[in-house]
Amino acid sequence: MQGNLVETLIGAVVLAVAGFFLAFAYSTAGVGGGVTGYELKAHFNRADGLNIGSDVRLSGIKIGTITGQTLDPKTYDAVVTFTVDGRYKLPDDSAAKIASESLLGGNYLSIEPGGSDAMLKAGEKIKFTQGSVSLMDLIGQAIFSATASSGGDKAKAQ
Repeated sequence: MQGNLVETLIGAVVLAVAGFFLAFAYSTAGVGGGVTGYELKAHFNRADGLNIGSDVRLSGIKIGTITGQTLDPKTYDAVVTFTVDGRYKLPDDSAAKIASESLLGGNYLSIEPGGSDAMLKAGEKIKFTQGSVSLMDLIGQAIFSATASSGGDKAKAQ
């Protein structure tokens, strides 16, 4: 009987410690509240690697989060919706581009502020955008251009 009591107490301690670690991880990861602020939109020709929950960064600092992605049925552009922390007001001529964290990492939305005195308001669209660049397309172009230029040199030599 006394063995069961000791096992029960040890189990309760393990559960309490596990609960503490879960609460700590939840608060540290920032998944609970998200970024509160105002919502903006941007249209891209490609939004590869950008996911809901990805960062929105200004000068490398996270200022927001991607909240949605849809496809415009008329233009077939990717429409990315994101929130920006209310402390940061963006000029209306700001630019947005999809940047890569690393060769193996995911993508994030990089904001480059403009110089206008007028600021973007909630629900407005960023006009200047640059979609994601496909690494495989770049490698293919490099290989194709290298083969085409070396093949052209051989043809001229004959």
